[in-house]
Amino acid sequence: MTTYVWDYLAEYQNERADLLDAVETVFGSGQLVLGPSVEGFEKDFADYHGVRHCAGVDNGTNAVKLGLQALGVGPGDEVITVSNTAAPTVVAIDGTGATPVFVDVRADDYLMDATQVADAVTPRTKALLPVHLYGQCVDMAPLRKVAEEHGLVVLEDCAQAHGARHHGELAGTLGDAAAFSFYPTKVLGAYGDGGAVLTDDESVVGELRRLRYYGMEDVYYVVQTPGHNSRLDEVQAEILRRKLTRLDRYIEGRRAVARRYAEGLADLTASHGLVLPSATRGNDHVYYVYVVRHPRRDEIIEALKGYGISLNISYPWPVHTMTGFAHLGYSKGSLPVTEQLADEIFSLPMYPTLPVDVQDKVIAALHEVLRAL
Repeated sequence: MTTYVWDYLAEYQNERADLLDAVETVFGSGQLVLGPSVEGFEKDFADYHGVRHCAGVDNGTNAVKLGLQALGVGPGDEVITVSNTAAPTVVAIDGTGATPVFVDVRADDYLMDATQVADAVTPRTKALLPVHLYGQCVDMAPLRKVAEEHGLVVLEDCAQAHGARHHGELAGTLGDAAAFSFYPTKVLGAYGDGGAVLTDDESVVGELRRLRYYGMEDVYYVVQTPGHNSRLDEVQAEILRRKLTRLDRYIEGRRAVARRYAEGLADLTASHGLVLPSATRGNDHVYYVYVVRHPRRDEIIEALKGYGISLNISYPWPVHTMTGFAHLGYSKGSLPVTEQLADEIFSLPMYPTLPVDVQDKVIAALHEVLRAL
């Protein structure tokens, strides 16, 4: 049987009764769109983070897009972010009519290099979009300083950082607003698409709720400002509401897998050049993915297929090198750390219910493959 980087079936069997009850709750409620489950999840998710407001939307991409729009970002503006991210981050910026502007990432944790942000600010810059990648947070203090000095808004991309903390503060509470994805693979994942935006700003959440519902508010069929059809589904909201009560348990399960990998692979770091992930100072890592690094990455991945292990790369193509963003004018070599990482990083299997024997299988196979290189 092939081992993949993610699987939900064991979790489903463990939680099946509660998940099916969630579906029955919605189907029997008499309200299938923007009903009590969405409202309940929004309250619970906001309470978990200690913020005032949450607006559920249909997916993480639109959480970023609508979050930016609600913060006033639009055509002619620039948004500073990174290229070492899932393409939807940048697709969402483009969808507002704004222009993505990239800074490089740090070589140790693969996160936005905050020291480069001030030099990237221009008169057109409207927002900073740090991506809390792989399960830990960007260094936010210098970003907030730049934002304050230049009058910029900060939208956190928290799609990969549910429950992560930065100097004790939860991801999603460190900017003006925060976008989340609940795609099934996420630390808090739905059984389909879903997203949300957190904010303490009442005017921002009001705009978000209009934008997700065509631009309507109090009077149905009357559009106040052109919006979208981007509502969080009632069934997914009810499932997420149930799973939110287990989020801390999911995180501990991921950390347990990460500890076992760290112990089992430690000897390969000095002897065979395998770079393991580590939590940056001040960060509590939730290990959405367990990203390792090696200059002979492609050979390793190919060899592991012979052991029945199929791995993933997050991400093999930096966004600034994609043909869809060639118009931005970035040449090869413009973001050297990002580009080197794209050639070397790969992800090991990581999810809370990953069996111990499968973890050991991955560890043993990596030892054999790296020693044979």
